[in-house]
Amino acid sequence: MASLHPSHSFPKPSSSRSAVLQQGVIEIDEAINLTKMEAGESNNNTQQLGEQNGICLTWKDVYVTASMGRNGSRAILQGVTGYAKPGQLLAIMGPSGCGKSTLLDTLAGRLGSNTRQTGEILINGHKQALAYGTSAYVTQNDTLLTSLTVREAVHYSAQLQLPDSMSKAEKKERADFTIREMGLQDAINTRIGGWGCKGISGGQKRRVSICIEILTRPRLLFLDEPTSGLDSAASYYVMRRIATLGQKDEIQRTIIASIHQPSTEVFQLFSNLCLLSTGRIVYFGPASAASEFFASNGFPCPALQNPSDHLLKTINKDFDQDTELDMNGTGIIPTEEAIGILVKSYKSSERNQEVQKEIATLSKKDTGSKDKKRRHASLFYQCIVLTKRSFVNMYRDLGYYWLRLVIYIALAIALGTVFYDLSNSNDKIKDRSSILSFVSTFITFMAIGGFPSFVEDMKVFELERLNGHYGVTAFVIGNTFSSVPYLLLVSLIPGAITYYLAGLQNGYEHFLYFFCVLFSCLMLVESLMMIIASIVPNYLMGIITGAGIQGIMMLVGGFFKLPNNIPKPFWKYPLHYVAFHTYAFQGLFKNEYQGLKFYMGQVRGGSNNYIISGEEVLRNIWQVDMNYSKWVDLAILIGMIVLYRVIFLVILKTTEKVKFIVASFLSVSPKRTIQIIENPTATPLHGEVV
Repeated sequence: MASLHPSHSFPKPSSSRSAVLQQGVIEIDEAINLTKMEAGESNNNTQQLGEQNGICLTWKDVYVTASMGRNGSRAILQGVTGYAKPGQLLAIMGPSGCGKSTLLDTLAGRLGSNTRQTGEILINGHKQALAYGTSAYVTQNDTLLTSLTVREAVHYSAQLQLPDSMSKAEKKERADFTIREMGLQDAINTRIGGWGCKGISGGQKRRVSICIEILTRPRLLFLDEPTSGLDSAASYYVMRRIATLGQKDEIQRTIIASIHQPSTEVFQLFSNLCLLSTGRIVYFGPASAASEFFASNGFPCPALQNPSDHLLKTINKDFDQDTELDMNGTGIIPTEEAIGILVKSYKSSERNQEVQKEIATLSKKDTGSKDKKRRHASLFYQCIVLTKRSFVNMYRDLGYYWLRLVIYIALAIALGTVFYDLSNSNDKIKDRSSILSFVSTFITFMAIGGFPSFVEDMKVFELERLNGHYGVTAFVIGNTFSSVPYLLLVSLIPGAITYYLAGLQNGYEHFLYFFCVLFSCLMLVESLMMIIASIVPNYLMGIITGAGIQGIMMLVGGFFKLPNNIPKPFWKYPLHYVAFHTYAFQGLFKNEYQGLKFYMGQVRGGSNNYIISGEEVLRNIWQVDMNYSKWVDLAILIGMIVLYRVIFLVILKTTEKVKFIVASFLSVSPKRTIQIIENPTATPLHGEVV
């Protein structure tokens, strides 16, 4: 074998040369060691900078009770304590109903109005509320516009959330980088997908939801069941992406996720573990040490078994089964007793003392206020983006307008052929009134068919509003303007077919008025259904409610029962004047009958046909108020559109307050008071008044 050393044929170096070589080797070694030390110091400095710029979240003795109405209240969390640090992934685990999502919502400040929370929650050592841009919350369900592509969904969200100080190119670059960050570049031009349209997978949808929420580069990220509904492979890839988010950029993120049943690979990604059972802490500490804690208390994890499965099986009492207690090889005890042993053991353990010390250290460490509110895009720009996004969604969603347009055209053809080419004879007076009433009632009534799409829009809005992407005003304006072009189209084509096939009064002015009234009625019905969608977010209940309201309005509108014959209490005053059908009937009737003459046939003993004017028909037959013109009726309809939209806006702004008032009224009971008195602490959430 060839030697790596110099051959013996070469002369040996002198002692002076040998000393020089040895000195050179020493200097090289010192340089290498110095480089390693500098690299280590650089990494430490980066880590310290990330921790300094990150968010430390601590909570101590957190109690949460949920009001059950007149049945009292139920304790969901009982004295929960813990912390989350920058650069770490904290997993909240436990069986169903243990309080995982409640704890997550409590820390994020998103508890419902029927809950009451006490305890100390500090952000970087301060009592303060989380502001927009500081934190992000990814819900369990992926509420996305299914007609958009991945790129469009993230880009539109970036334009809504990021401030006007960033250029359009910078927002696009941020969105594209976030898409690549979550590994979605291969599906960037694929639609989200939903009913009738195949799209991306469940794991990719979850990553799109995460993309949308991390566009503002939040320092604190909450995730509720991020692996729900995913297979083991998809769960691992999603959680791996989430875990790497904590180490991205110079600012390390604090990540808190509730998770139900992770695989072994996913479990290894957790930095810390918060294990809950019946609202109590069973274990808090490094995830890798959880199995050792259970084993030390007589619950060792069997060989080749997923640690998370073993932990959850041990503390799950849902099925009232027994848990094997392997202490000195014997013993079987009830699950409830096993949970009690673990809870008691944790409270007296060194691990709990370490958690208390860490919380005290983090609480005293003044890192300054890191939750300064970041700016959104301006209201004007948000309205433009929402209008454009809604327009695209309406264009691609066949059930929104296109299906209705096809049905309207079919009905218009049927209506026009049934009442084809109306003449001015006596028997056509009723026909003209019938076709006009059908258009203003049953044609507009079918606008309730878009209610399922309205409900989906409301779901997206409620999520994005809760996450602070934009406000109520921008949504209402965007939704209103995006629907106008489609309603104009739906009004124009079927309206023209009906009008000219039936041979209604000639003249562009008359057709234009007919078209404007039809458009106004469709707009009013859509506004009414949006109001219902904001209150009754259920397809069947919403459609029934909308149909019932419109049915009553039709009944008192003045066609099925003449205005002077409507019972005055309630039905005429005020309901007859509240129903938009009243002004639609009167406006269309005036538009059609004024200026026409109808031949009633020969009068007995006379030689000429008796002629009746359209004004007489309006006044004597249909009891139409002739004291004002048809344009006043149209103006009233347009005013009602504005009024309905304002009501929609007000309801969206006050819905949560109304719910809170109702819940507060129903939740007054002795049981609830007892739950709060038993709580040893009473610190408002994030410094807010409870």
